[in-house]
Amino acid sequence: MLRWAIFIIIFGIIDIYAYQAFKTVNKSQWLNIVYWAVSIIVIGNFVLYYYGFNRRDGFTHAHGYAFGFFIAILIPKMFLLILMLSEDIFRMPLAIYRFFTEGETAKGNYLPSRRQFISQIALGIAAIPFTSVLYGIYIGKYNYKVLKHTLYFEDLPQAFDGYRITQISDIHSGSFDNMDKVKYGVDLINKQGSDVILFTGDIVNNKTDELLPYVKVFNRLKAKDGLYSVLGNHDYGDYIQWESTDAKTKNLEDLKRLQKEIGFDLLLNESRFLEKDGERIALIGVENWGAGGFKKAGDLKKASQDIDKKDFKILMSHDPSHWGQEVIKDDYHYHLTLSGHTHGMQFGIEIPGWFKWSPVKWRYKHWAGIYEDMGQYINVNRGFGYLAFPGRVGIWPEITVIELKKGIANT
Repeated sequence: MLRWAIFIIIFGIIDIYAYQAFKTVNKSQWLNIVYWAVSIIVIGNFVLYYYGFNRRDGFTHAHGYAFGFFIAILIPKMFLLILMLSEDIFRMPLAIYRFFTEGETAKGNYLPSRRQFISQIALGIAAIPFTSVLYGIYIGKYNYKVLKHTLYFEDLPQAFDGYRITQISDIHSGSFDNMDKVKYGVDLINKQGSDVILFTGDIVNNKTDELLPYVKVFNRLKAKDGLYSVLGNHDYGDYIQWESTDAKTKNLEDLKRLQKEIGFDLLLNESRFLEKDGERIALIGVENWGAGGFKKAGDLKKASQDIDKKDFKILMSHDPSHWGQEVIKDDYHYHLTLSGHTHGMQFGIEIPGWFKWSPVKWRYKHWAGIYEDMGQYINVNRGFGYLAFPGRVGIWPEITVIELKKGIANT
């Protein structure tokens, strides 16, 4: 209770400061009432859904939107707080100066009025994150982007020169709220016409039931050499409370069955060979292995036990921290690793080919796109779906197409 009281007080201070800019520019009493009504409704809805909230009880669409709209008003108000507070840093010394120099001639009104143009600038700046967050909630989360990469390998089997892989990751079917948009995303995947489709985990948020409405959507996925998948940390059902251990076990078995029904060959610390014209490449899939407190069910040695060291290898591992901590140090040379997990935090700024930033970079060294180390590559997919925050701002849902080429780049 105390934490919530402190939270309300802090938000109230932020809101009061933000209102200073709003009322300086706006002279309509009705708009002032609307300002406070919106704030009270949004913060009240947030408290309603999160007071006493336990993640293990489940996270609903209502929780997501309560969080999303709270963020939509909090971020711009934080900008207003910073700008209005900065103005006060200049106003206060002037008030003190007038107090000692003007005395009674100032008639007690020592603090200068807020300047309207400062408030206008502040509101203009605050409008950018406000509209961006709303855009991310209503449009951005289904703003699928196809990102294409060409990677060169001297030891790629000749038959696989020009081989195309489509990678998707982090579907999080329990978060979807627009079937038509998901169908559009699936059609976009098929449109790439890749040789194989690889899914790198987190098909649900917590429960297999979340996937049921979308089985007939995802089983439309088609690729000449098939569909392969691995599990992500959310697929195990570890983040909610189950009535029994048997119920949790059954949930995972049902998930495996549904993946098969969709058409995925689920690799559980296993390997397969993709063959073409008498040559082959190895496809290895590990269960989730994540640094820190994440599940470490992945067993790289077990998954690779049926392949040769000289094979060209593609590894599917949900969490990119696995690559940095185990994969690139292994005595086997894993040419290409495909991961997801980070979502790019669903928030950031990207100018393709120029600039890429998200707060998630402070948690994950490899968080989006292609990285190379010791002659081995990893692609971290930004995710097909979304989780918790019901939107994406600047970091759009991704369909990755990777073309393998034999040789050296730029030759």
